[in-house]
Amino acid sequence: MEFQFLGLGILSWIVFIPILGMIIILLIPDRNRNAIRWTAAAVTSIQVLLAGIIYSVFDQAKTGINNIESFQFVEHHNWITVDAVPWVGKIKIDYFLGLDGLSILMVILTALIAFVGVISSWNIKKMVKGYFALYLLLIAGIMGVFVALDFFLFFIFWEVMLLPMYFLIGIWGGPQREYAAIKFFLYTFIGGILMLLTMLALYFSVAYTDPATGESIHTFNILHMMNPDNFVDGGLLGGLDTTWRYVAWMALFINFAIKIPIFPFHTWLPDAHVQAPTPISVILAGVLLKLGAYGLLRINFPIFPDATLYFGYFMAVLGMISIIYGAFCAMAQDDFKKLIAYSSISHMGIVILGIAALNTQGMVGGVLQMFNHGIITAVLFLSVGVLYDRTHTRGLYDFGGMANQMPKYTGIAMVGMFAAMGLPGLNGFVSELFSFLGAFAAYRWITIISVTGIIITAAYILWTIQRIFLGKTPDRWEDLKDLTLREYISFVPLIILIVLLGIFPSLAIDLINSSLSGLVELVTGGGI
Repeated sequence: MEFQFLGLGILSWIVFIPILGMIIILLIPDRNRNAIRWTAAAVTSIQVLLAGIIYSVFDQAKTGINNIESFQFVEHHNWITVDAVPWVGKIKIDYFLGLDGLSILMVILTALIAFVGVISSWNIKKMVKGYFALYLLLIAGIMGVFVALDFFLFFIFWEVMLLPMYFLIGIWGGPQREYAAIKFFLYTFIGGILMLLTMLALYFSVAYTDPATGESIHTFNILHMMNPDNFVDGGLLGGLDTTWRYVAWMALFINFAIKIPIFPFHTWLPDAHVQAPTPISVILAGVLLKLGAYGLLRINFPIFPDATLYFGYFMAVLGMISIIYGAFCAMAQDDFKKLIAYSSISHMGIVILGIAALNTQGMVGGVLQMFNHGIITAVLFLSVGVLYDRTHTRGLYDFGGMANQMPKYTGIAMVGMFAAMGLPGLNGFVSELFSFLGAFAAYRWITIISVTGIIITAAYILWTIQRIFLGKTPDRWEDLKDLTLREYISFVPLIILIVLLGIFPSLAIDLINSSLSGLVELVTGGGI
């Protein structure tokens, strides 16, 4: 499927147009703040438009996950070639982008959340040019990870995200922003080192035969790494069920688990969320956390199917712990933002439990939960931002009676909260149901214990609703205004998706089903 404009395909445009927007913003004088804001809004609007085009022409019938025919909108060009390097041979790194059922929902989610984040950033007044330039660089890195099919390119995009997020928290965050930013940086940086080492080990263990010359070439191509026939004799990671393959799988798992994050790699997340400005919390919970689960599905599962089967029970247990632990921690909070941060740990635990089942139901539920959680948490963090902008407090005991004072805001916030509870008719229900159905078939008692997390979730959400929205409005909040037009623009597309996917989940499931069935077949078939 070819979509070319000025020699670039649609995936290149959706990845790099934020870089173009960043350059334009850097050329705009500092005093023209509205021009900077509108430039960022225009760039992210174009991304939403491109995501819509991708959705409208995406071929849902494509199957498989480990060959180039499984991917659409492919762009594959030689990027870096170095001949005759001692001990290594020929080095070949490709510019390789592609889209399949595993990544399309994440691309759509990134485009939408990026646009919403710009709208919610409109009241940023400190160093506006630097903020929006870094914001667009962050979006480019995130989008690049979701479409990269060369491990080297994947790693570059992964690392590109680190610096803008560090500065966006460290400069524009709350009173303890430096601590939160450094903690985020160190966790992610350590994980990145583990991924770099594993990537290099894979590079030296994989080589394909060039059909034109018959030459054996080492490669970072993820699709070549999925093929066990390409592992070289004597390579560190060659041959199924070897110790080093298990070590490599675990190194990658730690890196991706930090980003998700799941217990016990989660401690950076509450600090980052509480200190980050509202739009960055929206991006962090809405999209950034999904990168970890996506990395497991794109890298760990198909390249190391033997190790994935071996560690399946281990993943399920960590998912269970994250669900229960995150829910209990959320219940203990009196800070609205911190409560939602811990709830994200619990809901991402459902993702891990679903994909650990290694069956199609669980996989579909897990990936759909990634998308739905992104939409729901965006609504919840925007809800926190609305209150904080007006009251400059996030204490759950500082409110009460907001339903009397801000009825429209209350209605929208409650839709997000009920979706987070998994209420039938809203999008969270379907993804949680499929995740638990798949997990129950594989890990019965783990799933039974995990389901109790739903009860705890209902408890802390209903308690939060009671403390914020019900009762008598404190005298000091009697002048609070309801939602503005800009806030409506942020909320409405998300609320529409919550309701639409709750009623018609097939709109998303049909996109991912074929690719995830292929992934399950690849993993459970031992990579053959």
